[in-house]
Amino acid sequence: MSTSSLVHVERDNLADLLAAAGPDAPTLCEGWTTRDLAAHLVIREGRPDAAAGIVIGPLAGWTGKVQAKAAERPYAELVEAFRQGPPKWSPFSIPAVDAAANIIEFVVHGEDVRRAAPQWTPRMVDAELNALLYARATKMGRLALRKVPLGVAVQRTDEAAEAYAVKTGTPIVTIAGAPIDLVLRMFGRTAASVEVLGDADAVAAFNAARISM
Repeated sequence: MSTSSLVHVERDNLADLLAAAGPDAPTLCEGWTTRDLAAHLVIREGRPDAAAGIVIGPLAGWTGKVQAKAAERPYAELVEAFRQGPPKWSPFSIPAVDAAANIIEFVVHGEDVRRAAPQWTPRMVDAELNALLYARATKMGRLALRKVPLGVAVQRTDEAAEAYAVKTGTPIVTIAGAPIDLVLRMFGRTAASVEVLGDADAVAAFNAARISM
């Protein structure tokens, strides 16, 4: 299955999770309910003027206003708008952009919904998606871990594999887990089911560091 096809699958999966959870369920995104998350997803793809504030701090206020307005729409309408995909004029409608930018976005936000539930169950991830997630985890590591004052390696635990160094430095810690959990940890989600291996001081320093994309 191509990455573009995987993105379509993950879009439907996330839309299903949002629909099943309802508008007022918690998420792992601090301060956001599922309604807030659905509004974020819709404006990210359909309002480039507002989406810029997601990554550009000075524009965050405008983004917040547009997202709050979007959140006033009927929840089912928001979820369906996300499921249908971006407008044709959106950069995200270009298959290459969609594949590059959305696969991790949708997987992570799917887990933001799933793992915020009181009794969540781990997702079964097939080998193809696992391979893609692990490849992305190794590539995004240096950026995500830029504020970690250590060397860091990642090691997937779903199959036999050597640890892969994503950030140089000493001492070094190794983050071990399934690819989906490695990606979640790169995005700062402490609900990721990973084990941090190394000496006690290094592990403590890693756990105290700010990690985010």
